[in-house]
Amino acid sequence: MRQPGHPDEPVQLRDAVAAVGRELGIPTPDHLGTLTAAWPTIVGALLAPHTSLRSVRDGVCTVEVDGSGWATQLRYAEHQLVERFEECCGPGVVTSIRTVVRDGGIGS
Repeated sequence: MRQPGHPDEPVQLRDAVAAVGRELGIPTPDHLGTLTAAWPTIVGALLAPHTSLRSVRDGVCTVEVDGSGWATQLRYAEHQLVERFEECCGPGVVTSIRTVVRDGGIGS
């Protein structure tokens, strides 16, 4: 008979994935799904077609952009975007933004 808390006790996959994510500094799958779905609203109609959510880790949201001009736009809007992330998922999920330019991207 297994005792609660015993290492051999089965764990639901969702709980195991969430535990690993916490150890790696990754938000819950629910938060990532919410951010992905709300992306056009968070970044706005102008930036949405030129940006995509790449990852979130330890509060840093990595955003891929079409070109360096869009990266500059994101940097200027970082404070407002972090506030929108917070409205969407609560405090601490996204605390800063890192931009990377997509391979082959050209400036705007």
